[in-house]
Amino acid sequence: MADSSKTSVLAAIGGNSFIFVAKSVGFVVTGSAAMLSEPIHTAADLLNQILLFIGITRSEREADEDFPVGYGRERYIWALISAVGIFFLGCGVTLYHGISGLFHPHELESPEWAIGVLTLSFVIEYVVLVIAYRGLKKEAAGKPFLKYVRTEADPSAAAVLMEDAAACLGVLFALAALGLTTWTGALYWDSIGSIAIGLLLGVVAIALMVRNHELLMGPAVPADVRQTIHRILREHPTVERVVTMRANVIDLDRYDVTATVDFEGPKIAERIEAKLIEALKTSETDPKALAVEVTEDVLAAVGEEINRIEEAIRAEVPEAIHLDIEAD
Repeated sequence: MADSSKTSVLAAIGGNSFIFVAKSVGFVVTGSAAMLSEPIHTAADLLNQILLFIGITRSEREADEDFPVGYGRERYIWALISAVGIFFLGCGVTLYHGISGLFHPHELESPEWAIGVLTLSFVIEYVVLVIAYRGLKKEAAGKPFLKYVRTEADPSAAAVLMEDAAACLGVLFALAALGLTTWTGALYWDSIGSIAIGLLLGVVAIALMVRNHELLMGPAVPADVRQTIHRILREHPTVERVVTMRANVIDLDRYDVTATVDFEGPKIAERIEAKLIEALKTSETDPKALAVEVTEDVLAAVGEEINRIEEAIRAEVPEAIHLDIEAD
């Protein structure tokens, strides 16, 4: 999953670098408010994607003494920072420029340049969008796509998907604004297009901030995964009942599972019956020595059962890296 996310982010960085230059040239030539909102939009996307790449790279560091569960959550921190940047830089500046254009309109020059640049930008944005979509679709593995993106997908890849979808829609807004301005001669359409793009960026930024905030808080694992873990615990031969269970997301592809189970005494006794009979035969009738030996056998049997449970969970849920199963 991390490799496909990195591919999506790098593709977005490359595409948006080119688009930023093209849109900036288009604004200089036309002086359009909607056209200015487009390079601002792309600059916000580009900065965001650079921050996402930094987060992905730093999150791949190995665990150490200072951070024993690793640095995986660092990608969420950088993604949150980038989402805030989109909100203030992309949304804020674009809205300001659009509203300012309503009061101080600027005549359009050479709108055909803007249309050409925007058309080229749309093609490139669409290609990057398809790359991000295909990567996430493969990872979803048949799960409902939108729900997967909202609740399970790597937020870096989801951010690229949302940003490029917004970028494609933003280009259409800009084209519509330029078209209406040219057709009607009313300059306010240009500013309205800029405001619409700013609001679009605001929606994307808020959605990304909410998602990364949730991930930093350590949300519960998906419901189907919780049900799988609970079923494995419940169906284990020596478990009488599951007392408590908690399963949280640590970071991408890593879960922390804690459970307390009540073992069936007779089933555990079956595990140590042969050893107990042998101990009774060979014991020198020292009650203390016999008690110590039986206690050690019981503890060893419980430990073996816990190991079996953990192996069974990891076999079906490989993301359950940190497991803590305790006897009630």
